[in-house]
Amino acid sequence: MENKWFLSKIRDEFRGGKINLEKTHKLLEKLDIQCNYVHVKSIFKDNDRLKQGRITIEEFRSIYRIITHREEIVEIFNTYSGNRKLLFEKNLVQFLIQEQYILDMNHTIAFEIIQKYEPIEEVKRAHQMSFEGFIRYMGSSECLIFKPDCRRVYQDMTHPLNDYFISSSHNTYLISDQLLGPSDLWGYVSALVKGCRCLEIDCWDGSQNEPVVYHGYTLTSKLLFKTVIQAIHKYAFLTSDYPVVLSLENHCSPSQQEVMADTLQSVFGDALLSDMLDDFPDKLPSPEALKFKILVKNKKIGTLKETRERKGSNKHGQVEECEEIYQAVEDEIEGSEALVSSENNPGKEIETISRGGLPLFKKRKVKVALALSDLVIYTKAEKFRSFQHSRLYQQFNESSSIGESEARKLLKLKAHEFVLHTTRFITRIYPKATRTDSSNFNPQEFWNIGCQMVALNFQTPGLPMDLQNGKFLDNGSSGYLLKPQFLRDNKTQFNPNKPPKQSDPVTLTIRLISGTQLPPSSHSSSNKADTLVILELFGVPNDQTKQQTRVIKRNAFSPRWNETFTFIIQVPELALMRFVVESQGLIAGNEFLGQYTLPVLSMNKGYRRVPLFSKLGESLEPASLFVYIWYVR
Repeated sequence: MENKWFLSKIRDEFRGGKINLEKTHKLLEKLDIQCNYVHVKSIFKDNDRLKQGRITIEEFRSIYRIITHREEIVEIFNTYSGNRKLLFEKNLVQFLIQEQYILDMNHTIAFEIIQKYEPIEEVKRAHQMSFEGFIRYMGSSECLIFKPDCRRVYQDMTHPLNDYFISSSHNTYLISDQLLGPSDLWGYVSALVKGCRCLEIDCWDGSQNEPVVYHGYTLTSKLLFKTVIQAIHKYAFLTSDYPVVLSLENHCSPSQQEVMADTLQSVFGDALLSDMLDDFPDKLPSPEALKFKILVKNKKIGTLKETRERKGSNKHGQVEECEEIYQAVEDEIEGSEALVSSENNPGKEIETISRGGLPLFKKRKVKVALALSDLVIYTKAEKFRSFQHSRLYQQFNESSSIGESEARKLLKLKAHEFVLHTTRFITRIYPKATRTDSSNFNPQEFWNIGCQMVALNFQTPGLPMDLQNGKFLDNGSSGYLLKPQFLRDNKTQFNPNKPPKQSDPVTLTIRLISGTQLPPSSHSSSNKADTLVILELFGVPNDQTKQQTRVIKRNAFSPRWNETFTFIIQVPELALMRFVVESQGLIAGNEFLGQYTLPVLSMNKGYRRVPLFSKLGESLEPASLFVYIWYVR
């Protein structure tokens, strides 16, 4: 039956005799078999017996079987097929319940799977599934490792903003390094398309009263503020409906701050949040209440009540001075949203606040245009001084940015206090200034203490961005993830550096069965690589670990490991699993081939396909790993 179906599908292509490599590749795709051209080329060469660059129908059949009839899938099929030729509907139901853990399984679902994936009409009509249908089902999106429920917004989106992890970028306008590289609108567009919800805009005075965006005191190129805002308006809600926060690092004079305010209002219109919501006068609103809204994060004068009283009045030329706290010596200066450049706005130094005789903080007066100040509602930028100061004085709508080095010191010395702080206030962490190459820190350590906005250089690929992309796959890639209860409770005892007293650990077992059509090594002249897989677990320090498979020599097409790994995870709510495929290199070190990262609690149980992504985050389909996942809690 399968032979008859197969021949009927391909016979016409061979009417003119043999076919070449390009036609072979197209014919495989016509049969719904995704193929990497490099692998097809190598298999074609092996099966072209006369070495003329053209193959017969029988040789094509061999190529097809090599690519599709994978032993590990045949073994599963034969386990559930009574005659090793067909799966009856009841066999498929049994497989889906026992192996794929589809607990609400019924014959209707099995029937739908057969209708969707079975290519042989007479088998489909008999409510059965051939091996051809089974391989198409196992290779489909339904068998991916990432849970389908997590591909949509499923979390409660009615908590206050500070209860969420928020996808955030640093110096969003840069697409290269921090000193010489170009500023580009693509930085904003690509971040928004990836679901980023907090963008940074570094604003400076430009010519002809037009503010510009660039990395100040460097040779990076400049963008018009107006053009940046227009691009954000166009792409803000393509990927997610939830609010976008514009973190303004504002170095502009009062007159150009007014231009910024006018631009924000004219471009965004009603989407710009310029007054508090009636239901939220003294607490942060939820992402749900702020759907399709733009929030401005900047220095603010006065209270929300005063802002409301001024609504509709003419604020042109109205400038106020306010006291600003800044660090006298900083290893990571981020002009800070609150600081304004001294050229355009000479701040008068007033007083040094010292601790134990060491000058740590200074005060200065800065000028802020009331028109811009009044657009800041729930995201007022305030300099972080200490946890005690925040407990006593920080208002619900004030948020602070802390450099990674200072944040790391606080994490080591006062982790529990840090966690308590983030249960109440939005806290943003940014890379230190010495990262001139736009490198990133590991965001996991700051997610572990509940920091809502861990800002990364989105333009720089590598491990930190893999973790960022993997974590925010969850909840429909909306850019908002509800923090675990122990990071929201303001009486929490949680400390990521200590084993939890009331732990609910997960025992995760991963059988790494095989790989298929993996990217070949760049050192290979054909389709070969000495492949191995590293399983890296990220989470609280006690959960961090990695394990790896043995090396399969000279095989990137279909390496089989069949190795089992077990992880005991104390805080699964914060854990991410990263699958990394490498080619062993004895002299220059291992070569990265692909990776996939996802939250542990978003993993599907059963036989699953792990799609792979390149260093730049591009899909490497059809390259994937084949695994069996099982965990108990």
